[in-house]
Amino acid sequence: MDDTSIIVTSPNLENFETKIDKIFGDINNWFKVNQLILNYNKTHYLQFNMKNCWDYDLKLNYQGNHVTSSSNTTFLALIIHDSLSRKAHIDQMMSKLNTACFIIQTIQAIMSPESLRMVYLHTYIQL
Repeated sequence: MDDTSIIVTSPNLENFETKIDKIFGDINNWFKVNQLILNYNKTHYLQFNMKNCWDYDLKLNYQGNHVTSSSNTTFLALIIHDSLSRKAHIDQMMSKLNTACFIIQTIQAIMSPESLRMVYLHTYIQL
């Protein structure tokens, strides 16, 4: 199993911490039954923050394993930021599009229209 995502919400901190402990227990049991191991070095969490919301410095630990915080993560090729801003994703897409445009402009003079069309379609699919 490669990537797993879990969303946990709660109206109060105590309930949230109880939910987190139960979820980590359930996940670890499922992994154990399926002969897998949760790699805590690659596990991180994203705490969504709103502008006018109280920010709690959450420390996640389960059975002595620390889970690190991250300000953004990639989910299904979409970069999700803890402020729910689209800027990081747009910046990444702009970089990819600039590279693709540069390549197409560079090879345009030396390729036939049919070959150029194939490059364009392949580039479109890869973005």
